[in-house]
Amino acid sequence: MTIPGPPSLDFIRTIVAQDVKAGKHGGRVMTRFPPEPNGYLHIGHAKSMCLNFGIAQETPGGLCNLRYDDTNPTKENVEYVESIQADVRWLGFDWGQRLFHASDYFEQLYEYAVVLIKKWRAYVDGSTAEEIRQNRGTLVAPGTESPHRNRSMEENLDLFTRMRAGEFPDGAYVLRAKIDMASPNLNMRDPTLYRIRRVPHYRTGDRWCIYPTYDFAHPLSDSLEGVTHSLCTLEFEDHRPLYDWMLDGCEARCHSRQIEFARLNLSYTVMSKRKLLELVEEGHVTGWDDPRLPTLMGLRRRGYTPEAIRNFCDHIGVAKRDGVVEMALLEHFIREDLNRRAPRVMAVLRPLRVVIENYPEGQVEDLEAVNNPEDPGMGTRKVPFSRVVYIEREDFREIPPKKFFRLAPGQEVRLRYAYIIQCVGLVKDEQTGEVVEVRCTYDPETRSGSSQASRKVKGTLHWVSAAKAIEAEVRLYDYLFIKPNPGEDKEGGGYRAFLNPRSLEILPSCQVEPSLAGAAPGSRYQFERQGYFCVDSVDSSGSRLVFNRTVALRDTWAKVEKTQQGG
Repeated sequence: MTIPGPPSLDFIRTIVAQDVKAGKHGGRVMTRFPPEPNGYLHIGHAKSMCLNFGIAQETPGGLCNLRYDDTNPTKENVEYVESIQADVRWLGFDWGQRLFHASDYFEQLYEYAVVLIKKWRAYVDGSTAEEIRQNRGTLVAPGTESPHRNRSMEENLDLFTRMRAGEFPDGAYVLRAKIDMASPNLNMRDPTLYRIRRVPHYRTGDRWCIYPTYDFAHPLSDSLEGVTHSLCTLEFEDHRPLYDWMLDGCEARCHSRQIEFARLNLSYTVMSKRKLLELVEEGHVTGWDDPRLPTLMGLRRRGYTPEAIRNFCDHIGVAKRDGVVEMALLEHFIREDLNRRAPRVMAVLRPLRVVIENYPEGQVEDLEAVNNPEDPGMGTRKVPFSRVVYIEREDFREIPPKKFFRLAPGQEVRLRYAYIIQCVGLVKDEQTGEVVEVRCTYDPETRSGSSQASRKVKGTLHWVSAAKAIEAEVRLYDYLFIKPNPGEDKEGGGYRAFLNPRSLEILPSCQVEPSLAGAAPGSRYQFERQGYFCVDSVDSSGSRLVFNRTVALRDTWAKVEKTQQGG
């Protein structure tokens, strides 16, 4: 089924269009995608990317900057910078020459801070971090003014200059805005603007030992770049009065319009950078590119396409209230995309040996198979057929239940693209009693495409020729958590308590058809009757074929939509 897309104009695009029509900012539109280089991007960042780059692309003359808000050298490094750029490119966006860093503006930001000091709007505070926290107050009680709040302007300038010169140890002083310690908005209670941190910066080295806070650098960086619309998630709504205060106080040349929207929350996973880092560092996953994570690296390794992710982000649109999007909806979009583009192949994940007794021993014939029924242009391929084939173990029952239309003693099934076979015997393990081989006969007149191929049987099975099969490892991924909202634990066990112990099943001895020999890392396929799979980009090699399951064939979301529509 096809799910209709979002309205052409969401509330943010409506605002932008109104501003352009009114001639605000001279009719310009400039957005920015401003990641902090302190971690890897996840699908929530993809939503922001699609929004910021999308609005710029949709507006004549629109521009979108890629800017690293790199103001905390203790957590930032070049590895994150490079991974962010790779993810932006992979998702299909191009910043051109518009690559910026908050660290580009360290000198200008310092001068802005001096302006605030000279206007009596900032002061140097010698209180400890704990004292500042305790004196901040609560939502129902006002804060307490620092004893250093009324230093003279000259003394503040002197101390701030000496902070920059490196005369004081970390934590000795901070620069704070002088606003209102009784404000009902806690962000306005004299927030910190600069801290002393004797940590080399990945770009500026040791040139600075004081660094601006995110809240100080972010709106001023927007202004310095000429950003017209600063699009932020809802947690920054309470920060907007502070940003406006700083832009006014610093007499910034461009006053960006901040608009907040709901962040993306996805069921059965977590989107917090802190929690994702804990999962990686504690070994619950294999790394930032683990296919169970919502990171773009993980989704890419799992086999997701950038087109599917962009279509998903376009469909969910932007909202004014936080909510949770079902994982099933994201899975729907990757199925829709791969159904059109992924070639079909046959693979047996849990092999059971089948011997066709009346098929000539040593004979191998090539049968015609369709690569993708959704795209006739993909053509056909040859699949070898021989006396011994593998089928899925679950496709055979010695004592079949009612309505079991697959292989069982005395029953007939069709092997896809091949012949009708009938089970005539079994071979069992002498110790366990487990069926290890099924003996069958085939009807040579029922080859697919022949005049007798129309003879009806109730079951069709996929298979692989034992004579030509290639062994592969297949990794079956499930949801990382067993609870839809693991980050909202009300019972005190923490989100880790809901980790899914069956989120990964490794099948080491699968059998796949020979057309997959030498399949390139990242190649995507539909394993018929199984799901969509991707050649692993890390562990697969010429001598070892490894597949990751992207998504199973069953489309839960499509069924939900059909029910909702009364279908």
